[in-house]
Amino acid sequence: MAKVANKDQYEESQRSKGDLKYSERSRWLLFGLPWTFTRYEIRENDFTIIKGFFTVRENDCYMYKISDVEVTSTLLQRMAGLSTIVLYTSDVTDRTIVMKNIKHGKEIKDFLLQASEAARLRRRTVSMQNIGFGAGDIHDVDAMDELDGHFD
Repeated sequence: MAKVANKDQYEESQRSKGDLKYSERSRWLLFGLPWTFTRYEIRENDFTIIKGFFTVRENDCYMYKISDVEVTSTLLQRMAGLSTIVLYTSDVTDRTIVMKNIKHGKEIKDFLLQASEAARLRRRTVSMQNIGFGAGDIHDVDAMDELDGHFD
């Protein structure tokens, strides 16, 4: 009975992530062969990194947390048809996600930008930037009450 419940939970989790749009592997720069143990699954609502051979680590980042995407290609990468994609996120585990030696880099970058914007609109998330006291500061509620109404 527990096995059926786990299967149902897994299927529900996969549905909430959305349809799989891209499944890519990090590749060796030489000949662009996908012989690494890093895989990326890009879905409508979720970005997943799966790394490892003996110990497999799976890390998810919601699409709405991706704030910017950058693609670069070195000369050797261009010769092999590869590129590096850098995702800047507000995710706690990875502020910067680097997808190295990926095929279809520009196409994936464009999808990520559009999907992240669509996810922010669906969640009604206006901005992912922290416009507060400062990164890492502890917010003192009493100090904020003292400032209430004083905009000098």
